Amino acid sequence: MIKRSLKQISEMISAKNDLSPFADVMIKGVSIDSRKIEQGHLFIPFKGERSDGHIFVEESIRKGAAAALWQSDVPNPPTHLPILIVDNCQVALQELARKYRKELPVKVVGITGSNGKTTTKDMTAGLLAIQYKVQKTEGNYNNHIGLPLTVLGLHEDTEIAVLEMGMSGKGEIEFLTKLARPDAVVITNIGESHLLDLGSREGIAEAKMEILKGLQDGGLAVLHGDEPLLMERIHRDQGNIKIQTFGRNDTNDLYPIEIHQLDKGNQFTINASNSSFELPVLGTHNILNALASMLIAKYFSIPFEKMNEGLARIKLTNMRMELVEGKHGEKIINDAYNASPTSMMAAIELVSNLQGYEQKILVLGDMLELGPQEEQYHLQIGAGLNADQIDLVFTYGQLGGHIAKGARAALGEQRVYAFTDKAELIQELEQHLCEQTLVLVKASRGMKLEEIVISLQKS
Repeated sequence: MIKRSLKQISEMISAKNDLSPFADVMIKGVSIDSRKIEQGHLFIPFKGERSDGHIFVEESIRKGAAAALWQSDVPNPPTHLPILIVDNCQVALQELARKYRKELPVKVVGITGSNGKTTTKDMTAGLLAIQYKVQKTEGNYNNHIGLPLTVLGLHEDTEIAVLEMGMSGKGEIEFLTKLARPDAVVITNIGESHLLDLGSREGIAEAKMEILKGLQDGGLAVLHGDEPLLMERIHRDQGNIKIQTFGRNDTNDLYPIEIHQLDKGNQFTINASNSSFELPVLGTHNILNALASMLIAKYFSIPFEKMNEGLARIKLTNMRMELVEGKHGEKIINDAYNASPTSMMAAIELVSNLQGYEQKILVLGDMLELGPQEEQYHLQIGAGLNADQIDLVFTYGQLGGHIAKGARAALGEQRVYAFTDKAELIQELEQHLCEQTLVLVKASRGMKLEEIVISLQKS
C-alpha cells in the first residue's frame, strides 16, 4: 500500500495549505471509512447530500490515522491537526491513485464486460500467481472510488495487478483505464446489463471498448471473438496494440475442443495445447472466462502446460456459482451476486445439464437495469424453460412475476410459485426440499437473494 510522507502526498495532490509542521509525518494506506481506520492511514472524508465525512476527521486521527484530507468548501478545518486541504476530496483520491500508479513498476491487467468480469479477474489472478506476486480488486471495488482505493492498496513489490473495471454509463471505463494504464485488457462479453443507461447493446459495446483508450502502447487486448459488436469495432482507432480472441468458434485464437461437465466443475481441452485442463468452477460458460484468463497468462510467459496448477487453486468471489449445502442435504448454487438475461440463461443451462439429482428447482428474482423491454426479457426467461429438465420455479419480485408468467406457459400452473415476500417464499420452498434436490438462486444484486441461501443453509 502507499507509504509516503505528508510532504510527498501534498505534492502529489496539490494541497492548498502549509504542511511544514507535519511534513515528515508518514502515511501508510488510505481509508474512506472512519470505522475501518488503521494505524497510519490517510483518512479521506466525502461530503454527500445526506452525510459529511468531515465530522469524523478528528475522531479518525484519534483512532490512529496519521492525517486526513479536508475539502476547501467545508468550514472550520482543524488546522492544529495534520490535514491536507484540497478542492475536492474525491478528485484528490483519484489523483493520488493516478500519481502512485505512475510511480510503481507494476504491470496491470484491466478487465471489463457485461458478465463474468469478476470471475475472469479471479481466474486471471490465480493463473498469474503461478509465477508472479499478484494483487487483485477485492469485492466490487471496481468504480471511480473503488479502483483508486485498490491502486493505493498495491504493495510496491507487487508484480502484476488485476483490476476489475465496472460502469453504469459512457465515459466511466475510459476514466478508469486512463487512471490504471493497463498493459493488457480483457472484454469478457457484451450483454444486456445497463441497457437502461446506454439504450442498446451497441451502446454497451462502445462503452466497454473504452478500456482500450488507456491500454499502453504495444499492449494486449483480449476480446470475445464470437461477439460481432466487439469484432467490428477493433479496427477503429485501436493504435499499436495486439489483439487476441477467445470463444467457442474455431475462428478464435483460443477455443475449446472438448468439454466435459463434472459434478463441481469442468474438464476441457483447447486448440493450442495437448494438455487437458480442469476448472473447479460450475458452468460451461465459465470455460470462456478461463480461456480469456489463459490468454493473459500466456502473454505474461506462463506456458499452458503449467496452468492447471493455477486453475486448481482458483477461489471465486462469493455468490458466484458458489455450491453450498442446505439443512435438508440439498445442494444450492448461490449465484445471487448479479444477473442479466445472458447470465441467467447460462445458469439455467448449467442446472438443466447437471446429472444425479431427483429434483431441480429454480429460485429467480428481478434482473435490474434492463430498460424499456425489461418485462419482455423476464417473460422470455420463464417461457424458455424445459419442462423435462426443471421441476419447480420460485420467483421473487415484481419483475420476477413476469418470469413466473412465462414459466407457467412452459411448465404449467402447479409447478410455478411467485412471491413478493421473501419470508413466504422461503417457507414454501422448504416444503419441497430433500437430499436429492438441486436449487439455483439467482437475481440482480439489489434483490439480496443471498438471504434465501443463508436461510436454507445448515446453521
